[in-house]
Amino acid sequence: MLELEHGFRAVDVHARLDPDDGAVVASRGRDISPERLQREMHQAGVVQSAVAPGPRPAGEGYLRANNAVARLSVDRPFRAMARLNGPRDPGDSAVSRLRNLTAAPADHHTDPGDVEQYAYDSRLHGFVLDPVNDGLPTEATLEQIAAAGEPVLVHGGRGYPPDAVAETVLSYDFPVILSSFGGYPLDRALMDEALELLDSYDDLYVDTAFVRFRDVLERGLLEHPDRVLFGSGAPDTHPDVGVMEVLTLDVSEDLLDRALSKNAARVIEGLAPGADA
Repeated sequence: MLELEHGFRAVDVHARLDPDDGAVVASRGRDISPERLQREMHQAGVVQSAVAPGPRPAGEGYLRANNAVARLSVDRPFRAMARLNGPRDPGDSAVSRLRNLTAAPADHHTDPGDVEQYAYDSRLHGFVLDPVNDGLPTEATLEQIAAAGEPVLVHGGRGYPPDAVAETVLSYDFPVILSSFGGYPLDRALMDEALELLDSYDDLYVDTAFVRFRDVLERGLLEHPDRVLFGSGAPDTHPDVGVMEVLTLDVSEDLLDRALSKNAARVIEGLAPGADA
C-alpha cells in the first residue's frame, strides 16, 4: 500500500497489540505482528500509537499481556497502555445492580496495588477499560487510577453507553478518552449522547476509531475542537482508513491538526512531539 503524505504529524490513541507467547501474532481478531502494525502505521503517516492488549479468555488476567505489550513497545513508535479488568457488571439492570452488591475481585482481577505498580512503570502511559469484555474495576481500584492521574481509554458502546460511563468512571478525577465517540458499533444516537456529555465533563475526550459518519466527526470537531482525538482502531481496520476519514472532513487545517496530534499530545504525554521515536 502506498504511504500517505498528508503533511500532518499524526498520532493514534487507540490501537491493539496482542502478542502470543512467542510475540508473533495476535491471539484474537485480525492476526498481525508488531512489525506489521508498525509498518501499517508508517504507511498511514502515524508517528506514534498508544497500544494495549485485546480481550483475554475468561478467568485470565492482564498482567502478563500488559508486560508483553510494554516490552514489545520498546524501540518502536508504540506507547503501551495497561488494560485493566474487574468483577463488577457494567450494566444498569436490576440484576446487574444486585450482582454488584456482592461482587468481589478474584485473583485475576486488577486491584489497587496493580494500578500503583503500573503507574510507576515508565514503559506504560495510561490505562484501558473495556467493561463489557472485562468487567468494571472496584471503586477502590478506580480511586487508585485517580490517584495515579493517568489517562484512561474507555471502550463504550451499546453494552456500556455514555450515561453508564457518566455514572461510573466520570465520577472520578482522571482524563477519560471514550472510544468511538461512545457509539461502537455505528450507533449514531450514542455518539450524539457522548458529544452532549462533553459539555458537562472537562476531563472527557472522544476518539475517532470506527466513527464512519462524517457529520458526527465534523460536529465533534466544530463544537469541541480540543476534545476529539484520532484513533484508528488498528489492526481491525487499517490506519490509512481512519486517517483519510479525518483528512477529508470539511474543517480547517487547524482543526485537523488538533484532532490528529495536538489534542492527544495534551492527554497522553508519551504522544507529545518530544517523545517521537
